[in-house]
Amino acid sequence: MFRFASRFNSTIFKKINYRNASTISNPTIANIETQWKALSEAEKSSLIKKLEDLQKQDWNKLSVDDKRAEPFMGPGHTGKVIIGIGGVLAASLAFLYVTKVLVPEQPRTLTKEWQEATNEKMRSQKADPITGISSEGYKGKGFVH
Repeated sequence: MFRFASRFNSTIFKKINYRNASTISNPTIANIETQWKALSEAEKSSLIKKLEDLQKQDWNKLSVDDKRAEPFMGPGHTGKVIIGIGGVLAASLAFLYVTKVLVPEQPRTLTKEWQEATNEKMRSQKADPITGISSEGYKGKGFVH
């Protein structure tokens, strides 16, 4: 019984004395808001590389200072994405413009004469004789729009 109690107590003390989480930040990241303007370009680029490596890890493991330093890294790939979206929109608008210029306004089958001829053809073929164009007393327009 005493052995179990001593073992149990030793595991409790190990867990109490053991530090579970460690902060990843170094002193340069800790006060980045105040130090950013004073850093040289080489220090800024090395700090950005460190931050990029830290950002690849689990976001929950990062300290508050690491998360605060993220806006100082720059916009990332946002510019490339915006340029890509703009290019796709420009290409689609160019395609729409070219199709409007090269394609005639109306197909020949949408003229009134063509539609009236279609009505006559449907009447001669007795199409839809119950409720349609060939029925007795039909008063609709038929295929004329």
